[in-house]
Amino acid sequence: MESKISLQTISKKYGTKTVLEDISCEIQPGELVSILGSSGCGKTTLLRIIIGIESPDGGKVFKDGRDITSLKPFERGMGIVFQNYALFPNMSVRNNIAFALKCRHLPKAEIEARVHKAIETVGLQDHVNKKPHMLSGGQQQRVAIARTLVLDPDIILFDEPMSALDEDIKMTLRAEIKKLQSELHITMLYVTHDQEEAFALSNRIIVMNDSKIEQFDTPENIYAHPKTEFVKKFVVDHLDAKLASIKEHIA
Repeated sequence: MESKISLQTISKKYGTKTVLEDISCEIQPGELVSILGSSGCGKTTLLRIIIGIESPDGGKVFKDGRDITSLKPFERGMGIVFQNYALFPNMSVRNNIAFALKCRHLPKAEIEARVHKAIETVGLQDHVNKKPHMLSGGQQQRVAIARTLVLDPDIILFDEPMSALDEDIKMTLRAEIKKLQSELHITMLYVTHDQEEAFALSNRIIVMNDSKIEQFDTPENIYAHPKTEFVKKFVVDHLDAKLASIKEHIA
């Protein structure tokens, strides 16, 4: 099977600081892959290179076997959901979702049909005329996802979209993202610093540390067979400590 995304020896520096060093991996069609790591490890920079917001200093990005390293973001057929959602505060939910389609000068009937479908997919039927400030954090995230879905991407990238949400909302949205990915068979890349979130969502996880990939594997294999001391401490020990805390609380 041809990889949906192939990264070949991606490198990036900011001044003298190495942010990414020889990053290579293959992501398969329909996978939900989390890029897990602490702040400053290079995970968001990698995401920005994949979508084309940043350019690598070295290496190449392939999509469906095609070299897209030099393509602009809008030429890559990808969507992105940012951490702060980047919604237009003066626009309604409907107009936020329709904005990019209007910029492409699509026929009005097509815009309405695609917006309606995206709104139904994320369950925002009762909020279409509200402005972002009238919505909860979880609802704002749904708008951001719908605004991406309406462009019909075959890859969606998430840049820590739940970091500002309450724990109960996170649990609900994790399930919704997983369900959405399963139903639409869209390849998703999900950046997070939250070990539990990565394990709950992912088919496979890229564990990053200090500009490099420490391990790229299934959640089960990472937990059972951590390849490095960092993976053991950052992932396994953290999850074990959280589980022990829960058991103690219940007891």
